[in-house]
Amino acid sequence: MRIITLTTDMGLNDHYVASLKGTILREVPEVQIVDISHTVLPFDVSEAAYLLASCYKDFPDGTVHVIGVDSEPIVNFGGSDGSFPSVLIFEKQYFISNDNGFFGSFLKENRADSFWRIDNVLSNPKLFRFPTKNMLLPIGIQLLKGDSIDQLASPFEDYKQAFTPTAISETNLIKGHVMHIDGFGNAITNIHQTLFERFGKDIPFILYFKKKDYFIDIISGAYNEVPQGEKVAIFNENGYLEIAINRGANRSTGGAEQLFGLHRGDMIRIEFTPPGSRNTLDSFF
Repeated sequence: MRIITLTTDMGLNDHYVASLKGTILREVPEVQIVDISHTVLPFDVSEAAYLLASCYKDFPDGTVHVIGVDSEPIVNFGGSDGSFPSVLIFEKQYFISNDNGFFGSFLKENRADSFWRIDNVLSNPKLFRFPTKNMLLPIGIQLLKGDSIDQLASPFEDYKQAFTPTAISETNLIKGHVMHIDGFGNAITNIHQTLFERFGKDIPFILYFKKKDYFIDIISGAYNEVPQGEKVAIFNENGYLEIAINRGANRSTGGAEQLFGLHRGDMIRIEFTPPGSRNTLDSFF
């Protein structure tokens, strides 16, 4: 089965997504179309990258992913600040996007299998009116039909790197931030379990968020390990630290976003007190 996924910032109140799907089905009627998200914050390629990175491994080899977020090219021939429609091949899947920082945010420290620039579309001004449909989607359709990538694009040496803040560790301290709020209002941070466990699995800690009054001092294995309505911290399926309210409704009426005022970009601190530290000694007096 041939599969194509769509990730956009177009929402579902307008005709844009329907137009994309109609174009695909007209050309490849038997294809399976999967919506990853159409509610990415406008032009926010880092959020699009997070969503794709969270689920692409669940798709089979040969899947085509079209990312319609900030998809209008910036043409600056000979300059370094342009952005061009491009194709990334990674782990036997295709990722088609404007080279606007998405690829760098998606790959992080990983390396591309190959990278290609779609350079035969920039001379037609009409294509700029709906670049996701007119520039990116046709490449995806041709790949679904079995065309080789070297028939559709030219190899290119590198993609744009994006500024993607990473969690940092200091002496007995981890600093990170909220990078995504999901539909339940859960705050997903950029603090990965591997970084947390470098300090040791049994080292006491306090996780502070928003202000000193809000803290958690235990990592749970599941939401239901705390009573309904209580705050909870877990490492999610992808290994990232998540702050939530157990059964806290949704991001409109509850959840960590509403009840704690947590938003994307907010700072998260984890302070450790290992045996022999000054804080640990002070607790005895």
